[in-house]
Amino acid sequence: MHVGTMNNKGTQALLISDVSLLKKFYGDSSISVSTTDVEGVKSLRLSLEVIVPTIADIPFKKADALGRRFGIGRDRLGYKLLIIAGLMFMFIQVMLSLISASLIKLGLKPIYRSEVLKRIKECDLAISCSDENFKESASLLPKSFYWIATWWSILFERTLEILIAKFFGKPVIMFPNSIGPFKTRVGLTLSRLALNRCDCLLLRDIYSYRIAESLGIKSTKILTADTALLLKEKALTPSRGDANTLIGVSPGVYSQSFPKEYVDKYVMEHAAALDMITEKYGSNIIFLPHYISGFKFDDLEISKLIWQSMKNKRNAVMIRVNNVSEFKLLLGKLDMLVSSKMHPAVLSASSFVPTLCIAYDHKQWGLYDHLDMREMVINIQEISREALYSKMSSILENREEIRKLLQERVPILQRGTEDSIKKVLAHFTSPKKG
Repeated sequence: MHVGTMNNKGTQALLISDVSLLKKFYGDSSISVSTTDVEGVKSLRLSLEVIVPTIADIPFKKADALGRRFGIGRDRLGYKLLIIAGLMFMFIQVMLSLISASLIKLGLKPIYRSEVLKRIKECDLAISCSDENFKESASLLPKSFYWIATWWSILFERTLEILIAKFFGKPVIMFPNSIGPFKTRVGLTLSRLALNRCDCLLLRDIYSYRIAESLGIKSTKILTADTALLLKEKALTPSRGDANTLIGVSPGVYSQSFPKEYVDKYVMEHAAALDMITEKYGSNIIFLPHYISGFKFDDLEISKLIWQSMKNKRNAVMIRVNNVSEFKLLLGKLDMLVSSKMHPAVLSASSFVPTLCIAYDHKQWGLYDHLDMREMVINIQEISREALYSKMSSILENREEIRKLLQERVPILQRGTEDSIKKVLAHFTSPKKG
């Protein structure tokens, strides 16, 4: 359950890693996936029995799909009307799903989304996919009504699926997630309701673990790392004979979290810092957009804006890929990555590539706590060309030592995460192999 859009390469990496672990542990198990992006999951060609939609549609996901289809931006009145219509339809879907779940339990024919409800009823184990399904915005971003309202609908749908799984008497495990922050009573109430009904919570950073404790969550809690560290696609080893260093940039800002003035500053400070680096080290720059939504200020547009603002444009190229496997292969060629997104940093760490993280959330600090590399993180609200240039220079000059540290620490995190997941799974079901 709780699988998001495949436009996000991190979401691809998490789902691929979760399914790979389940297949490794259970062998010939039958896996069904409930997702907001049925066609996107199908395109991954994973070994899945069936791919079904979520029990209720998430309004902003539907609005995004229709907005892209009809060319309606998120700042337009038409988009807001789509959100309102989606919210009204969502409540109808909730009523229909509750009626249908009751009919199924009585042995009668359901009237709504029978396939996903039957899959939940017949499964041995329900898993909330690795990602971040229980939060309201991000800890280092300014409070935004748009994101609070969006997360309310996500939390409501996630809670509904967990409650229905428990209604059918199924054990529910949350694979490695970050949770929080929570900024309203609505978010706190929904999250407590859902998380307290999970049998076990695997949490990928210490901050999420502490938030779960502060909420009084009684479920078993286990600290792990991000499952995308386990992605098996083999990255290429960078050539040490290249004359110029190769720097990847995966930039991004959360749409509608910052005013345009901040976005302009973000772009200009990155462009200036990259110009300074190329002038000092003769570096080549590769822009690698991570999440391409098609809306204003997505990662692709931010990459283009930074590139266009650079004086040394000739030193930079843009590479756009839709596939996380290709993305990871490109990361493996780098001497260094600069990333404002979580999963480019995770995937580069697993390829032992030194990475400067522009953090917008506690999950990123948690990753770098695991790596014991907090000095390689900058708060997204505190970026400047001087800070970016200083950190990038330090990483470049010490990249071989950083690479060796990653080669020591990442395998430890990978083994610990895999072992924790296997122990939890073994507690609830009988593995067929592993």
